[in-house]
Amino acid sequence: MKRFELIVGVAILMILSTFGLSVHAYQKQVVRQEKVELQKTAVKKSLPKSTSKDDKLAADEANATTTSKDSKMNPINWKKSSEKKDYPDLTKYPNAYLKVSISKQRVYVMNGNKVLYTMYASTGSKDSPTPTGTFQIQAERGEFFYNASSKEGAKYWVSFKDHGIYLFHTVPTDKNGNFIEEEANQLGKEAKSHGCVRLAVPDAKWIYDKVPEGMKVEIH
Repeated sequence: MKRFELIVGVAILMILSTFGLSVHAYQKQVVRQEKVELQKTAVKKSLPKSTSKDDKLAADEANATTTSKDSKMNPINWKKSSEKKDYPDLTKYPNAYLKVSISKQRVYVMNGNKVLYTMYASTGSKDSPTPTGTFQIQAERGEFFYNASSKEGAKYWVSFKDHGIYLFHTVPTDKNGNFIEEEANQLGKEAKSHGCVRLAVPDAKWIYDKVPEGMKVEIH
């Protein structure tokens, strides 16, 4: 009888031991799985979330080269118009005005806050700056002038201040009307004039032909 009880006791101990080992192994597996899940969560949290905005930025970066090639501006060339599109029809924009940016060396044809057309420009140098403020296109304009003191002239000039002193006009010419290429090549890059606003030949001609007396001019 005692022997039987001993055998039963040993069997129970073995069963309990096996069960304990199984429980311990199961707990270790659970802990290991929890660690794996925590690691996955940490990785997910460390990665930036993809949004439609991010996707758009990525697409924009991928298309950056194409976009730059399709820019509305022509390469700077004093012989050609500044933009690839036609000049605006000012009869459709009775409140249009000209805005000159000295810092950007640009002239903008504006309608309210909308830019209708952008022109490359070269404004006054530090020694003879273009005046800033609000002005109006004046009555004086002409196809050609030459200033003997500065030994420079220009074509298609339109006055905006002091009645023939401060003008919109082409890049400079010599006394015979030949364009001075060294000066012309500074268009859109450097302020080089004696106070006037230099423009590409077609841009200046458009202002000469189309911009009416009295149109507002803002220079800043």
